[in-house]
Amino acid sequence: MIKKRYSRRVIAIFFILHLLLSPITEAQAVKDKTAKSTSDKAKKSANRTLYGQASFYASKFEGRKTANGEIFRHSKMTAACNSLPLGTWIKVTNLKNGKSVVVKTNDRLHTKTRRLVDLTRSAAQKLGFIKSGLTRVKVEVIRKRPS
Repeated sequence: MIKKRYSRRVIAIFFILHLLLSPITEAQAVKDKTAKSTSDKAKKSANRTLYGQASFYASKFEGRKTANGEIFRHSKMTAACNSLPLGTWIKVTNLKNGKSVVVKTNDRLHTKTRRLVDLTRSAAQKLGFIKSGLTRVKVEVIRKRPS
């Protein structure tokens, strides 16, 4: 076996090249990983069906800003949801009576709440749970904005 000895200058050059090039490859790896996880999240959320409890907003929120900056109105067909991205169109079905509505998520719930969605009053009326205040629902993510 022949052992090669490298000069200190050659070792220093390799070391410097390694230091200079490693952040680029690490940054590219992080970028690839982020892009992959973002596309995975989009695919997962597009095929999601969630089950949970729904309620509707209190009247005091009328006219306030939502999480995405829109002004909240009870007459609109919108919802608050912590488990889906803002701007996601969802079909909410009342499991007690089978009625459904399509709403857009534009707000977030309080972090400690166990409810799945919080709907506007008009959406809650169409689902038929204004008197009870709460109901079990099925939430399906819709790929495109309904026409």
